[in-house]
Amino acid sequence: MELNKPRIKVLLADDHPMVVDGIRSCLEMFDHIDVVEVAENGADALEKSAATSPDIVLMDINMPEMNGLDTADQFRERFPDVRLLFLSMHDNREYITRAVQCGARGYVLKDVPTVEIVTAIEAVYQGGTYFSSGVSEILLNPETPKAEVEGPLTHREQVVLRCVADGMSNKHIARDLDISLRTVETHRRNIKRKLNVDSTAGLTRYAIEHGLIEVEQP
Repeated sequence: MELNKPRIKVLLADDHPMVVDGIRSCLEMFDHIDVVEVAENGADALEKSAATSPDIVLMDINMPEMNGLDTADQFRERFPDVRLLFLSMHDNREYITRAVQCGARGYVLKDVPTVEIVTAIEAVYQGGTYFSSGVSEILLNPETPKAEVEGPLTHREQVVLRCVADGMSNKHIARDLDISLRTVETHRRNIKRKLNVDSTAGLTRYAIEHGLIEVEQP
């Protein structure tokens, strides 16, 4: 640890115990970061913040009882000095824009390396903002290619769909995109639900029809 680094008190809010345990273990490897408390939903995060006065709340969006966006509104009213940083698997513009409107100082995707999460915490603590690369691209590029405009899928879901259409297994996709197998499975489930498609063949057909993959002509 660098001697000139201030200690940063962080509260984690996520309803998945394994995710919380993993993030907490990684953050605790950095001497200047103190995970002062964990919360399983928005209401719990507000209550524990009142007791621990964290500098940063690192929070998921999808949580029971009170989701992260509604919780952010409450933090802005009750604890305006607490800086909010979202850590989410959602990379669509609607979630990101809403998070910023709710007062979030940063938005990081869950598949980024731990060191990037720490960089985001430090930046937000110092009064800045931080958006991971995929999020920044979405915010800075309002115009998207035609193939992406035509469909209801997020950018990340389209990337996963391309991989599926190319015949890649979930493990192969996870390895190539440097994300967890569970994240790939969640993306595939969401893609099927959004497109109302049950089979891999159907997903491949959608990808071809919407120009997400190129088909070699005989």
